[in-house]
Amino acid sequence: MAEQPVIGLGEILESRRRQIARARQLVPLETLKRIAQERDRTSRDFARAISGPGLRVIAEMKRASPTRGLICRNYRRREIARSYEAAGAAAISVLTEELYFRGSLDDLKVVRGSVKLPVLRKDFILDPYQMHESAAAGADAALLIVAALGDRDLRALIGLAEELQLAALVEVHTEQEVARAVDAGARIIGINNRNLKTMAVRIETSLELRKKIPADCLAVAESGIKTAEDLRRLKDAGFNAALIGERLMSAQDPGGELGRMLEAMISAAAPGKGGEQR
Repeated sequence: MAEQPVIGLGEILESRRRQIARARQLVPLETLKRIAQERDRTSRDFARAISGPGLRVIAEMKRASPTRGLICRNYRRREIARSYEAAGAAAISVLTEELYFRGSLDDLKVVRGSVKLPVLRKDFILDPYQMHESAAAGADAALLIVAALGDRDLRALIGLAEELQLAALVEVHTEQEVARAVDAGARIIGINNRNLKTMAVRIETSLELRKKIPADCLAVAESGIKTAEDLRRLKDAGFNAALIGERLMSAQDPGGELGRMLEAMISAAAPGKGGEQR
């Protein structure tokens, strides 16, 4: 597979702002608010889903990424979502950014209508419009990236999420960003192992920053999680959940791959086992 050119966060955010402007023209904010008020209010508690005993997995759905290009050619949305649920996922993350990830809000709607799990909208959310858009599409949670937002906007979007009955997964990559997330009122903090400036990935980032997250916040590790041993290390470090995307979407059977990873993690942690079973 040919290497993809490095696409930085700034370029993605500029593109997203243009997409937001077009969306506003097509669907006015007041229309979104009305749709959000009329949406299915069946409770799917994202925070509760990832806060049970052991390490929970948020299984991700995405067609493509800026670093890998096209990942999944046969993007069978309903089938993959149901296979994740059957394999033991606690929640499902759906990429909805159009240009670089080839996602859509329709993907989120289809996935949520196919499973009983909470569904996270994973996108580059910069504007209150997108939070109302998320609620209208039926999302149970939305991703907020600290590196993409100023402190005032971050706090306002976390507050708006609460008003809209959405959980906010607040993503960080550095110790300073952890502090900013906590100051803004984040209750669920995700540590992204990917540096959004260089796109380099280090799972050690999660392990190094875990102790900086307050005990009353839920901790999620994101990106670069490939093996049951990675899951075991994150569990031992005290994470509540791990978000796994490319490792699953690259597999011919994403749900089956998730099931194998979870089974191997449990086997590795069983008494008398010295490590991951291969």
